[in-house]
Amino acid sequence: MRKLEEWRRRLEEARRIREEHADWSFIQRQPQPLKAALLYYIKTGDLYVASRIAGLTLDEMNKLRIKAGIPNVA
Repeated sequence: MRKLEEWRRRLEEARRIREEHADWSFIQRQPQPLKAALLYYIKTGDLYVASRIAGLTLDEMNKLRIKAGIPNVA
């Protein structure tokens, strides 16, 4: 049970870091579905699914993540 709690704590900490560093102004200016993809990435850290939401390749989504100031926290 302790490992599960530690895992959840680490996931929450990673989400908090992504949220704090994100350029919210940049994100809000993005058209849908890019905005939805960035928000999904912030919440989950799942670049693959975020890229599918945005209709972008993984490389394109990663470049968008960088422009949005969202760190890649695992």
